[in-house]
Amino acid sequence: MRFSKRQFALCLASVVLFAAGGAQAQSALDGVMKSKTIKIAVPTDYPPYGSVDKNMTPQGLDIQMAELIAAKMGVKLELVPVTSANRIPYLQTKKADLVISTLGKNAEREKVIDFSAAYAPFFQGVFGPKSMSIKTFADMGGKSVAVTRGAMEDQELAKVAPSNVDYKRFEDNNATIAAFVAGQTQTLAASGAVAAEMISKNPQLNAEYKLLLKDSPCFVGIAKGEDALKAKVNEIIAAAKKDGTLDAMSQKWLGKTAGDLPL
Repeated sequence: MRFSKRQFALCLASVVLFAAGGAQAQSALDGVMKSKTIKIAVPTDYPPYGSVDKNMTPQGLDIQMAELIAAKMGVKLELVPVTSANRIPYLQTKKADLVISTLGKNAEREKVIDFSAAYAPFFQGVFGPKSMSIKTFADMGGKSVAVTRGAMEDQELAKVAPSNVDYKRFEDNNATIAAFVAGQTQTLAASGAVAAEMISKNPQLNAEYKLLLKDSPCFVGIAKGEDALKAKVNEIIAAAKKDGTLDAMSQKWLGKTAGDLPL
């Protein structure tokens, strides 16, 4: 079969584009391994997932997860501070190779980025003193609970708690936490992040996680098409899940094991 110069040029261009597309799909992992550095976007204002200590050193569950991934890949970690608003754009514009920033997975986000398997829980729950036996929602009957009005935990608790729970509703998280810390209520309904920070700052309360209201796990965000990098991250997460590392990290920062996380 004879080809015209135009047909040959078109075929050649298609081959070049196909090859370039294949190379691009591997570019993030290749770039990381070549530079021996991985840029990971993390929060620095959302404890206990990400914050800075008095020496301005980043700390938190997301920071530790970023450190784990870099260590397992054998590369240097470069932390990139982000906010909720810019964490996905940073990934799309290649300012970061990965996003580890309490990122939940939903259909809208899946249109623009890919996700790893889940690495940590993000949850709303009921918290109370260790001396108080609360094993089921029925055990909350007759007890008072501090909760932020209209928050997810307020809505979820109303679905499962007995009718004789004494709700003390407040207008924001700070007021809700302050009421529980001051002893105005026996229990607290809040996000795991808010409660963990409260427990850390007020060890004298001897408070602990009691019941799960809603679970919305955290995933690592990965740019679309970076299948090799995604596979590597999933391999690290799977190993950390199997050997108990994820449970230990979650227990340290959230006071609750990671549990059965989705893939």
